[in-house]
Amino acid sequence: MALQPYKNYIGGNWCEGQGVIANHSPSDVQDLIGHYHQASAEQTLDAIAAARDAQPQWATSGLEQRQHVLMAIGNELMARKEELGELLSREEGKPLAEGIGEVNRCAQFFHYYAAEVLRQMGETAASVRPGIEIEVQREPVGVIGIITPWNFPMATAAWKIAPALAFGNAVVFKPANLVPASAWALTEIISRQALPAGTFNLVMGSGAVVGESLIQSADIDALTFTGSLQTGRRVAVATASNLVRCQLEMGSKNALVVLDDADLEIAVECALNGAFFGTGQKCTASSRLIVCDGIHDRFVEALVARMRQLKVGHALGQGVQIGPVAEARQLEQNLHYLQLAKDEGATLVEGGELLNLQPAGYYMRPALFTNTHNTMRINREEVFGPIACVIRVSDYEEALAVLNDTEYGLTAGIITQSLRYASDFKRRARTGCVMVNLPTAGTDYHVPFGGRKASSFGPREQGQYAREFYTVVKTTYVRP
Repeated sequence: MALQPYKNYIGGNWCEGQGVIANHSPSDVQDLIGHYHQASAEQTLDAIAAARDAQPQWATSGLEQRQHVLMAIGNELMARKEELGELLSREEGKPLAEGIGEVNRCAQFFHYYAAEVLRQMGETAASVRPGIEIEVQREPVGVIGIITPWNFPMATAAWKIAPALAFGNAVVFKPANLVPASAWALTEIISRQALPAGTFNLVMGSGAVVGESLIQSADIDALTFTGSLQTGRRVAVATASNLVRCQLEMGSKNALVVLDDADLEIAVECALNGAFFGTGQKCTASSRLIVCDGIHDRFVEALVARMRQLKVGHALGQGVQIGPVAEARQLEQNLHYLQLAKDEGATLVEGGELLNLQPAGYYMRPALFTNTHNTMRINREEVFGPIACVIRVSDYEEALAVLNDTEYGLTAGIITQSLRYASDFKRRARTGCVMVNLPTAGTDYHVPFGGRKASSFGPREQGQYAREFYTVVKTTYVRP
């Protein structure tokens, strides 16, 4: 018996769309996960209207009600992390341990913001005028449009949805069309909570239809987007014309600096983890490895040896460390950049070949290039795949200059045993996140996340800093 297509969730009801798409696993292209309804532009507008109607009731709900809702969502995610982690890995392609870990992180976001609900306190101030009292409070923004990418289908959704709900907003959620199953599963959990109908809405569909309807709407109050720089620029222009506040997390070209005094084992493991785990499909991935002369040859030799030990295979396979590329188009893009790097004069020292595994999926071996320089396109443009390039430099100052020579500024890492260099690097790296003797990929949920330059725009995400985007400040003057 065929499974019924999964529906959108609008105004508290499960709704059919204007058609359905098939969702297949990148680990096994014959593995059908399900069919998912595609919302129309009109349904997207209906979801916005439903959110606008419901938001005042949710905004005035008791703090304990909001706290209980977020805790219940987090509790169910935690209880079902193996089941949902398998679904996520099957759909997106990351190894099972990473899929389970992502669902666990998703739960942690809801638990964290459940606690933040009860921390909402105002301020008082003395007026410069006698006999007048001043109160400063934060209120919900209103209706939040949320657009998320495919590489972290639950975690990115959670770090946007949880604070939006915690601070009393209503949500219209558009997930990436490549990974609807994870979004639908999260929505199904949220749909069973004590939320006014319309407070949370799921509209699955293409960027051209659903995404465009959201970013062009003057009836939302804020929009948070994670995706490409090209699309982010369009979002910024569209929301600005309607005076809708926006928050953008976009591209990156992160670098890991390895100094001559680095612990070689730590350097290799950080590079391996940051560049290739998650199939390199992380916005925090270290695709540029900036290595000083004195350690360069030993580092490359050791990294190649570790790369050859990596097990590439089905996301649910035993001992698999690198899953498939998420989709055919992404695989084609990876192959394009492999050829481009060769054409630019880079030397492929390891990997890069397609793997003919069974069942058939989108498999490639992680690739490492040497003899690259920072002006090459392979070192300027975001690839979003398991491809890393080594850039040889003479010393720390050259390494820092190369690291900062990019339009992006999300994360940066340094491997060194020198406190002087580490301290200087923390100050002078022009990125939003800095890692010392750690991979560039891997952040905590209770502290701010975001970048500089073309990587981010608007207030930071995560932690207490999220309130800057999801609330507005009201100053009240009172004469008793």
